[in-house]
Amino acid sequence: MFQQTIAKKIEVTGIGLHSGEAIKMVLEPIKSNSGIVFVHAKSGAEIKLSPNNITETKLATTLGNKPNAISTIEHFLSAIYAYGIDNLKVTIYGNEMPIMDGSAISFCMMLDDAGIKQQEAYKRFIVVKKEIKVEQDGKFASLKPAKKSKFNFVIDFDHPVIGREEFSFNFSKANFIEEIARARTFGFARDIQYLQSINLALGASLDNAIGLDENSVLNPDGLRFEDEFVRHKILDAMGDMMVLGYNVLGEYSAYASSHDLNHLLTKKLLETEGAYELVTFAKEQESLELVKVFA
Repeated sequence: MFQQTIAKKIEVTGIGLHSGEAIKMVLEPIKSNSGIVFVHAKSGAEIKLSPNNITETKLATTLGNKPNAISTIEHFLSAIYAYGIDNLKVTIYGNEMPIMDGSAISFCMMLDDAGIKQQEAYKRFIVVKKEIKVEQDGKFASLKPAKKSKFNFVIDFDHPVIGREEFSFNFSKANFIEEIARARTFGFARDIQYLQSINLALGASLDNAIGLDENSVLNPDGLRFEDEFVRHKILDAMGDMMVLGYNVLGEYSAYASSHDLNHLLTKKLLETEGAYELVTFAKEQESLELVKVFA
């Protein structure tokens, strides 16, 4: 199986969730073995996608240091994971990704429009070799060996609409588009006033998030899935795992995990001796099986 980039340059403009500003994003193909490279347009600074370059995980995953930081990268990266993109230049005219509709489906459509181009180098995967786990205040995230990529997530919110939700997702591109990509981020009305007082969530609206009051969903059209909340947590987790720069062959499981725990998990994976192997699948049968996953 070979590495992939996009077939042509493409751009989109959308609102930044936290800044409320119009954010332009440009995607461009780049050569094999380049990885996913973010560019802060104003300064021209290039930031390689890596757990070591994640600088903030409070409300979103942020890549790079101020003034060149780029936040809220996780939704976009979940689509990159699903489409098996290995090499890409991502130029951002601002300090965060456009939020679009709060899910990953707009990024999927963008990649469909750009087209996928196969490159000459073999694709590489991170293969999990032994189980690792990070825990904090009763929450956890873990990775363990598995022949395919799988994501399991449980959430438990003290809210009548959410409560306890759990979902297991067997990864493939087709399954992602059908089961995960349209699941939106969510927030509580009681938190908005405070967040906006500290210049966050200035672009938040019911057009780009699920809004909740004390008892109900505020969006006139309701939910896209009965368990949309936990599906979005899987979307986030996929994006946070893509920070590694490669698709992961292993089983991710989490209870009430956050961007912070996901980040700690990726760092622990890289730092733990024997926990992973960077593998190239060059044999025809192995490649054919993986091609099906990204079809």
